[in-house]
Amino acid sequence: MPRTEAAFQQVRDASRRKILDGALRALAAKGSDATMADVAVDSGVSQGLAYRYFPSREAIVSELVHEVTDSRGGFEGRVKKDQGTAAERLSLLLTNMLEGLREKPEYPQFLNQVLRDEDVSEEVRAAVARNGRAVHTTILKLIVEAQASGDVAGDDPDQLLTALLAYVDGLLGRMTDSRIIESRKNFPDPKIVLRMLKPDADRGRDSK
Repeated sequence: MPRTEAAFQQVRDASRRKILDGALRALAAKGSDATMADVAVDSGVSQGLAYRYFPSREAIVSELVHEVTDSRGGFEGRVKKDQGTAAERLSLLLTNMLEGLREKPEYPQFLNQVLRDEDVSEEVRAAVARNGRAVHTTILKLIVEAQASGDVAGDDPDQLLTALLAYVDGLLGRMTDSRIIESRKNFPDPKIVLRMLKPDADRGRDSK
């Protein structure tokens, strides 16, 4: 029985996704040094097939950037739709960030590479920069709101944000190819970082 157009589209979508996933691994590891040949190898496809779906490395970079930064309405959209108090939304957001880092460290590694890649267009770099600012602004806003209700420690919110991001950056630095299995096995429970946000009287309660 011949394939329907819908079946052909499923095959095309699967091939396209395979190439994007392979490109993500190649670009996260090699940055501006990654070539279409590297993308093909990491995708497990021929270089010709990679070019059939994407005319250039730059086209893949642009697609991946917008896929990450526009997902679910951008970073701000990930909390607007969530229910609960500011502290609950902050907890959910940070938990999802950390679990995402454990499962797909290539995404933040890729975004960092894009910011350093001089061959990437200004439009694409600007999208990554906007996403980074959205991360900072959204988390900081939730910290301040949760402090107002007494659910988060009353320390300087900018310093709390810096400490949180340093924690995430430190974990990202450990998620390298040579240590990724060990890092995933020993990846800290999100409760550990969330505990440092609790008011002094509440710290340690959830570990008992």
